[in-house]
Amino acid sequence: MTFHNPEYLFLLLLLIPVIFWYIWEMQKSDASMQISSYRSLLHFPSSKKIKFRHSLFVMRALALVCIIIALARPQASNSWRTQNAEGIDIMMTLDLSGTMMAEDLKPNRLEAAKAVASEFILSRPTDNIGLVVFARESFTQCPLTIDHAVLINLFNGVKFGLIEDGTAIGLGLANAVNRIKESKAKSKIIILLTDGSNNCGDIAPITAAEIAKTFGVRIYTIGVGTTGIVNIPVPTPMGVQYQQMQSEFDSKSLQQIANMTGGKYYNATDNTKLRRIYQDIDKLEKTKISVQQYSKKEEQFYLFALLALIFLSLEILFRNTIFRKIP
Repeated sequence: MTFHNPEYLFLLLLLIPVIFWYIWEMQKSDASMQISSYRSLLHFPSSKKIKFRHSLFVMRALALVCIIIALARPQASNSWRTQNAEGIDIMMTLDLSGTMMAEDLKPNRLEAAKAVASEFILSRPTDNIGLVVFARESFTQCPLTIDHAVLINLFNGVKFGLIEDGTAIGLGLANAVNRIKESKAKSKIIILLTDGSNNCGDIAPITAAEIAKTFGVRIYTIGVGTTGIVNIPVPTPMGVQYQQMQSEFDSKSLQQIANMTGGKYYNATDNTKLRRIYQDIDKLEKTKISVQQYSKKEEQFYLFALLALIFLSLEILFRNTIFRKIP
């Protein structure tokens, strides 16, 4: 419910001095009589009129409240809207190989990728988004869904060791294409995040990109991490030990995949750059939404005006009958 003249509601503050005035007058009007003892009076039952003597003031106050609300013109709003969206389907393809545990991104490449990807998912409430993970093999962690709460829970459950170590970029891409190719959305994209070069799997990354191009799927590729020597934690019986490894990824292939499908290649060397990359993709792949909103309002002041009339009528009736004062 809304009010056409909400400023009139400030008149309700008048009730405060009115209530204080009533209390003051009641105290002044108390009659007194000197008697030797009041013990004998305790056995007399109290009159019901005494118990309800304040009801006249209550009815007048309620009448005043209803009049003020009626002046504010309450209105019942009946509105609805239709929303037409040009849907975008997004398959996120994430590398789970051992080098994703490198700590050049904080706390490591995998956790940084999960955190930023979750922010990206939350910024796309109208899109179908799914998740494919890969290492030596590939599987679908979550098919395309609009239920992003479930997707993020599944995303958070991704960790190193789910799949045998390796980097099958071609398999990961092929799996993602297979999940999105039948989509009826006007725009279909894959976001591929990896920190290595394809070193296993039966499908070459370029072949998977050609399949994606056939189905009109754009691929955004992200090479994550710095090149050179990086420290990677390795669990041992003596605790976690750090092993130095050479970090490199096939940027030329990633760039070729993106160019072939109409996407874009990025290199994320730290958390800030990774976040900016997802923000850039978010701007490039905006969902178009057209909204039509209708609103119909109905006046409700007459209900409060009627209540005010009822309370005033009852007060006049009771004042001249039950609570009538005899001079």
